[in-house]
Amino acid sequence: MLNTFVIAYLVVSIAIGLLATLRVKNSRDFISAGRSLPLSVVTATMFATWFGSESILGAPSTFLDEGLGGIVADPFGAAFCLIFAGMFFARALYRRNLLTIGDFFRDRYGREAEVITSVAIMLSYLGWVSAQMIALGVIFSSLSGGSISHDEGILIGSAIVIFYTMFGGMWSVAVTSFVQMIIIIVALLVITYVVAGNAGGVMVVVDHAQAAGKFEDFWPEMSAASMLAWIGAFVTLALGSIPQQDVFQRMNTAKNENIAVAGSILGGVGYLLFCMVPLFLTYAAVVIDPAMVERVMGEDPQQVLPTFIQSDLPLLMQVLFFGALLSAIMSTASGTLLAPSTVFTENLLKPLLPAQTDKQFLFMLRAVVLGFGTFIGWYAMQSDATIFEMVENAYKVTLVAVFVPLTAGIYWSKANRAGALTSMAFGVVVWLSFELWAAEGIWPPQLAGLLASIIGMWFGATFLSRLLPSPANAR
Repeated sequence: MLNTFVIAYLVVSIAIGLLATLRVKNSRDFISAGRSLPLSVVTATMFATWFGSESILGAPSTFLDEGLGGIVADPFGAAFCLIFAGMFFARALYRRNLLTIGDFFRDRYGREAEVITSVAIMLSYLGWVSAQMIALGVIFSSLSGGSISHDEGILIGSAIVIFYTMFGGMWSVAVTSFVQMIIIIVALLVITYVVAGNAGGVMVVVDHAQAAGKFEDFWPEMSAASMLAWIGAFVTLALGSIPQQDVFQRMNTAKNENIAVAGSILGGVGYLLFCMVPLFLTYAAVVIDPAMVERVMGEDPQQVLPTFIQSDLPLLMQVLFFGALLSAIMSTASGTLLAPSTVFTENLLKPLLPAQTDKQFLFMLRAVVLGFGTFIGWYAMQSDATIFEMVENAYKVTLVAVFVPLTAGIYWSKANRAGALTSMAFGVVVWLSFELWAAEGIWPPQLAGLLASIIGMWFGATFLSRLLPSPANAR
């Protein structure tokens, strides 16, 4: 019976996504929904940027194992990414009327910076999109009782997401995200009400978690190593994901710049608040069914919440939960599949081909979505990393290579081509060096790379501008 409801839900979701294709008349409709969306839909799409597999499966299992200190990056860093993006970047980027983040780097710093940025962004999405596909594999395998293997589940989930994203683009992402956000909120709040009652009340669960020390380790100890590790974990998502195509692309769908700003901030605040719900539900399982939690934690911690829902709650709650979970994952997966496909087509493929009509460019976009989605499905089946690890690691490359040139390009008048290229080189080299040879040091590699990127921007812009002059049309 549960599988029947889930299949019906998937059919409806695909239908909604395909109906949105009727709004796609040209490539700008496909990429940014014609820059026509109201605040409610923009907020929903920004919320859906992050509320995916790691929010319901990854972060809660990490919380059980490591406490609040283990989830500094997500949800806290991820939420502040959207808030910072809205406060400091949305207005400036929206006014430029661009298709991609790579376009900003081309206009500001030249073709080399555009290519490096685009490659860095695409590499970062391998882990991010793969995490969503892995989560779909987990769900389908769990629902089928193992008759569908994990890899087969990934293939099924990938095919569904690719199908409606390929045809509807950002219109499909926006419309399905709006509908799915409503489903997520309603379903999880209803489940929370039921679970809280079964556990003896909200404060029973909170007090149990506090007694177990789950809230004690959020702030770092007063030592250099602890503080640097905390900062490194926070900035990886809080700053490293700002120069990402999916964040920019969702902001760029707004009807005007004020909606772009407000939608991003509201999406971030909503995400941070609502991420507490899966944490509560997962820890409530410890109170209600500790034997099950201990058993599943030894096998696959990411399965604690799905197993608890299936074994301890009635059918209606199971339908609501898996509907919410699929909503969260598919809304995130579709947007994060579209983003690197857009960057590859606009910034890497298009300049290498003869001039195309808009119809030909739209065809290329859809073909790249299909190709990239297929590759991601294969990549997901090869990975043995956890969902949380894949998401947290995805944004290190953009943190060290892209964040500083983007910020300087908006706020520092002296930023130039030499500074941007030097910043990228310094950031990546130092980051990789620390990853390979300084694993036991107190400096997190991505934080060392970020500082090197800042130094590289200043050094290159100040001393190397004659060797690497900026493009004549830089703006």
